[in-house]
Amino acid sequence: MTVAGILSAIIVGLIVGALGRLVVPGRQNMPVWLTIIVGIVAALIGTALAQVIGVSVTPGIDWIEVLLQVALAALGVALIGGVRGRRSVA
Repeated sequence: MTVAGILSAIIVGLIVGALGRLVVPGRQNMPVWLTIIVGIVAALIGTALAQVIGVSVTPGIDWIEVLLQVALAALGVALIGGVRGRRSVA
C-alpha cells in the first residue's frame, strides 16, 4: 500500500464513517477519532468485499461499493456505540 493509498483510505474512511454514523439512529457514545477508525476499516473491508463480488470496477461511481462501505460503517458504529453506551460510570 502506498502513501497515496493510505491517505485516500483515511479520507474515504472519514466520509464513510460520518455517513455510517448518520445512518444509525439515536446518539452514539463514541468520539470522532473512533468513528474515523470504524470508517477506515469499513472502507477497506467494503472494497475487498466488492472485489470478491466483482462490482469494484464499474463505469462512473462505484455505488454498490460505496453502499457496502456505508453499511459496514453503520454496523460498526452501531456495535461500538452500543458497547460503549452500556458502560456504567461507578
